[in-house]
Amino acid sequence: MGSGKKAAGANYLDLIPARAALAWSADEAGMVTLHKENTGLFDRAAQKLLRKPRVSHIHLDEMGSFVWPRIDGARTVGKLAELAARKFGERADPAYPRMAQYIRILASYGFVTLTDPGCP
Repeated sequence: MGSGKKAAGANYLDLIPARAALAWSADEAGMVTLHKENTGLFDRAAQKLLRKPRVSHIHLDEMGSFVWPRIDGARTVGKLAELAARKFGERADPAYPRMAQYIRILASYGFVTLTDPGCP
């Protein structure tokens, strides 16, 4: 789950995601692109042998582009789901499970860390 503390029984919606130190940009329409530098030993070998890029550019969809700047290390997963539901209406449904899954994916790639505010 990243470097944050997460209790085994914690409610996922109560967890607080924080963005990792990752370069990102937004275009004029607000669409976000994450810029992940590939720096590991395997990455360098793949760059030389397979012509993989030094920097991967991950383009987020409309909802991801809305959520990413709002991941501030203070809002919970549940609060982010509420904001997305307010912005996108039925297109965000089911908002809570969808947001939980989205944050899980971001965490699995190391793009966010999760902290349980109830865990010291």
